[in-house]
Amino acid sequence: MTEFDGLPVLRSPVLIAAFTGWNDAADSASQVISHLTEQWQARHVATIDPDPYYDFQMARPTVKVTAEGVQRIDWPFSGFSAASPADADRDVVLLTGAEPSMHWRGFCEEIAEICHSLEIEQVILLGAIMADVGYAKPLPVSGTSNDPDLASRLRMEDVDYEGPAGIITLLHSTFQHIEIPVTSCWVHVPHYASTSPCPKATLSLLHRIEELLDLPVPAGGLVEQTAEWENEVTRLVEADSDIADYINSLEDADDSPGEPSGDDIARDFERYLRRRGPQADEE
Repeated sequence: MTEFDGLPVLRSPVLIAAFTGWNDAADSASQVISHLTEQWQARHVATIDPDPYYDFQMARPTVKVTAEGVQRIDWPFSGFSAASPADADRDVVLLTGAEPSMHWRGFCEEIAEICHSLEIEQVILLGAIMADVGYAKPLPVSGTSNDPDLASRLRMEDVDYEGPAGIITLLHSTFQHIEIPVTSCWVHVPHYASTSPCPKATLSLLHRIEELLDLPVPAGGLVEQTAEWENEVTRLVEADSDIADYINSLEDADDSPGEPSGDDIARDFERYLRRRGPQADEE
């Protein structure tokens, strides 16, 4: 069940969505939603009931406890907020939350129903994957779209992939099935520098959103944070000649990927499972 906080009247709204979990290396995609929520002063619109979709032993609620007892319980959830960017002729709906543990088809259907209620006209899905890329050049953003003209304008390459999928891919399929224009964008995060946060990856996704919407997106402090991140990675790289040689070879390579390759996604999935530890083996 979805809880609405009033149903707003929106102008040609576009949905931008990202989820924490496997789809979100270094929290790069979910940080885009956090950044836009703050910059555009988005207001809460709706919350999806978490009970049908989350295993609370895996995605545990957090609590605040004082001498007077339990003061607050925060449950994992997925929520919608709406914003009216300055000088824009359309509104933006932001969706974020944790990747659900189960009932993915029902989850996607519920999101599609909410989008129908909000009269969403376009969808942008964001993800981040660890990959073999350099860090000094702009981080590549690849993607796919069911809008051929848009894909051509953004120079998206054809995709030929078979392998594990995250909730972003299933949502893309859902919107494609109901014929809503949908674009998925994946930023490639250097796997050797994938500790959260990675402001450079977040900034790369913001630039792609600007291209998709033809709308200026305020960077806030991300430019300065990116410079600090690059300086820190440089210090770490300079301390190890083998790593420096490896990264130089990546920087010299031709960085023109389409969708993340099957090998990239398989390796990223293995890394994600290792980060989760023994609990992943219990699912």
